[in-house]
Amino acid sequence: MPAKKLIVTLPGDGIGPEVTAAAVAVLREVAPELSFEEHLLGGVAIDRTGDPFPQQTQDALKSADAVLLGTVGGAQNSPWNSLPRHLRPESGLLKLRKLLGVYANLRPVRVQPGLEHLSPLRPELARGVDILIVRELLGGIYFDADRKIEGSAAYNTMRYTTPEVERIAKVAFWAAEQRKGRVTSVDKANVLEVSELWRRDVTALRDRDYRSIHLNHEYVDSVAMLIVSNPSRYDVIVTENLFGDILSDLAAVIPGSLGLMPSASLGDGAGLFEPIHGSAPDIAGQGVANPAAAIMSAAMLLRHGLDMPHIAAKIDGAVSQALREKPTRDLGGTASTQEFTDAVLKALDRAAVG
Repeated sequence: MPAKKLIVTLPGDGIGPEVTAAAVAVLREVAPELSFEEHLLGGVAIDRTGDPFPQQTQDALKSADAVLLGTVGGAQNSPWNSLPRHLRPESGLLKLRKLLGVYANLRPVRVQPGLEHLSPLRPELARGVDILIVRELLGGIYFDADRKIEGSAAYNTMRYTTPEVERIAKVAFWAAEQRKGRVTSVDKANVLEVSELWRRDVTALRDRDYRSIHLNHEYVDSVAMLIVSNPSRYDVIVTENLFGDILSDLAAVIPGSLGLMPSASLGDGAGLFEPIHGSAPDIAGQGVANPAAAIMSAAMLLRHGLDMPHIAAKIDGAVSQALREKPTRDLGGTASTQEFTDAVLKALDRAAVG
């Protein structure tokens, strides 16, 4: 009898435990063959162990087939933010990504049919938006080994190598092959040498191995404008770490709530799956957080982490139905976290009977 696939859960801080519990409940329903093991990360880990990424958590990840993360961090005035940088919650998250080797962050930006009115964009602009942002996650300015503050000067250097560019571009081209076949590579090649390298290497890879993909290059400032004024022009967007962080958060407002934004971070081993919203400490413990993004992240875990796309599609369908029937407070409804989760589980049951 094959061993059960192990999912390590890292509920984290704020509303993280609440939305993670909802995602686990759905996974248990659709894939009872999975096993789960919970560990500490972030602020809660600091409070209990003094380390945002304890050794026990690191050891547990060695056996994981996939990792499901809640949220990390606290309010701006949290005492965690006054700690030395390497002991802050976000440092634990960066170390987690590096340990897992997850270099490709996938963020789907999709406006749910019937929920166009929730978008800050006009309904005719929001309708049909379906973008996949592929962000390089382990390089660039966030991982500069020489970063420092020296008196009145500070240094963060953006660096990329051809192998780093090629491996993230391959993910974007692979994704585009399963979608509309269009990739927009985002850079700032008119002023940055690192972007010149990026543009050169992405183009060379497409010309060599992905000739069926339509590739165009756009500057990051132009994309920041167009992604909110004409989002339907985009299919797959690929870009480096800093630009990807900013653009994906900007695009996240299009569906109408961060509670609708899942993500997957992939590499050569266990993937990391998490909602992109923050820890929302102002509503933590009240049972009103929207778990949709966490549940859809669980669907991405099944699709990209465990090669179970058909079950993942069932979860996505159930979430879409629950959004129409039991919207949460951030979507103009009144459903609690548990009520929304129950609506997803009921939709799954109805689909199974049907």
